[in-house]
Amino acid sequence: FEQMQKEFGFKYVVSTLRESFSATHNGWKALIYNGKEFYESRRYDIMPIIDRVGGGDSFSGGLIHGLLTKPTQGEALEFAVAASALKHTINGDFNLVSVDEVEALAAGNANGRVQR
Repeated sequence: FEQMQKEFGFKYVVSTLRESFSATHNGWKALIYNGKEFYESRRYDIMPIIDRVGGGDSFSGGLIHGLLTKPTQGEALEFAVAASALKHTINGDFNLVSVDEVEALAAGNANGRVQR
């Protein structure tokens, strides 16, 4: 992360991390670095996965929304990971959840289990 940030001058370096236990059960979290601070999101246990298509897009959209509306990069990342985790529980290419639903999951209990 540090090398990419220094080499290319990115404002943020971000990566998602997936643990694949089966086609319908994954662990999901992400990392963000801004050149000074490194933050690792909470880990979600997504089961059952309905559709992974659109998960990356919903993560990216959630991160953009979070960076524009949240006070810290950590809160922005938590919003993005929660948005993407919820998308895994929806059939199709679109994340049909509200900001309130994403924020409720991001602020939820510590076990990180996603079910709908």
